[in-house]
Amino acid sequence: MKIFTIFFMAHVKLHIPGPVEVSEKTLQAFRSPMIGHRGQGFKDLYAKIQPQLQQLLYTKRLVYLSTSSAWGVMEGAIRNLVSKKVLCCMCGAFSDKWLDVAQRCGKQAEALKVEWGSPIRAEQIDAKLATGQFDALTLIHNETSTGVMSPLNDIAQLKKKYPDVMFIIDAVSSMTATRIPFDELGIDVLLAGTQKGFALPPGLTVFTCSPAALKKAETMKDRGYYFDFVEFQKNAEGSMTPSTPSIGHVYALSSKMDDIFAEGLEPRFLRHGTLAQLTRKWAEKHGFSLFPEHGFESITLTCVNNGAKPGGRVIDVAKLQKLVKDRGFLIDGGYGKIKGTTFRVSNMGDETEASMQNLYAAMDEAMKQL
Repeated sequence: MKIFTIFFMAHVKLHIPGPVEVSEKTLQAFRSPMIGHRGQGFKDLYAKIQPQLQQLLYTKRLVYLSTSSAWGVMEGAIRNLVSKKVLCCMCGAFSDKWLDVAQRCGKQAEALKVEWGSPIRAEQIDAKLATGQFDALTLIHNETSTGVMSPLNDIAQLKKKYPDVMFIIDAVSSMTATRIPFDELGIDVLLAGTQKGFALPPGLTVFTCSPAALKKAETMKDRGYYFDFVEFQKNAEGSMTPSTPSIGHVYALSSKMDDIFAEGLEPRFLRHGTLAQLTRKWAEKHGFSLFPEHGFESITLTCVNNGAKPGGRVIDVAKLQKLVKDRGFLIDGGYGKIKGTTFRVSNMGDETEASMQNLYAAMDEAMKQL
């Protein structure tokens, strides 16, 4: 008989762009006993969460739950809503991926591409949509690869000018951290995975659709089944999902929604902005500049410049990561073509000023050894 010994490493606290740290309370909810997903117990659970999600997104629309990463719903949006051509707004590694996804779905797609570190601006989209070629656009509100937050409110104003264009918005790393009033903005799809701002384990996506998006989806004969928006709407009307959901995620989401409203939406939004400012000040104190264009910095993570563009200090990022990890924290060493020439520090989810100060202290000590 073989004897297996399992060694558990000391926990390293996550301050990467996602997944982020998950609280013990949330994990306990995630481990709730299973129930039938077609039974009244699940319906009651979903029905309890529904008005909370609607309040979070400032919408009267039903909010759907998809057992998938956000990319599942992102691809689904392409299949449900693009019949002519999609404009892919690209300002970093993840928004750049939209073009590839659209083309793999067999759709005509065109890039609106800006330099990494810059936001997508409304006037750039306006110039493209004015051609009349497009019936949809994709936009990542908060691009985690570059730490850039594009001006969604300004961009959404274009919906009044182009009512037949489907506005598909990825809020994966901004939802729950800032006000995104779905109905008021008039956009068509708003989605987020739960492993970032919600501070849940990966594997669940929250999203909602406009009446126009559902009407458009009904006309698409090749929209598939698993991510069929019409099926999501029909099932949500009965507090159910089209297919078997991850019930543990739904329990965890219910627990998290209680936390969010116990804190209050406005205090939560303010907390994220305050923590982002503290991280920027930490970077400035150590002689670094920031990678994003001024005025468009993310409020959920900070992308610190480390030679990707002129100005500011340059260090050995890999060494910094190791030194910080030795002290119990994981930060990110940059992504894609700016890996090593930037590094990223997350403040999203459940972080507080006290928890961030613990991280800054560890980073301060690490900096002394570079």
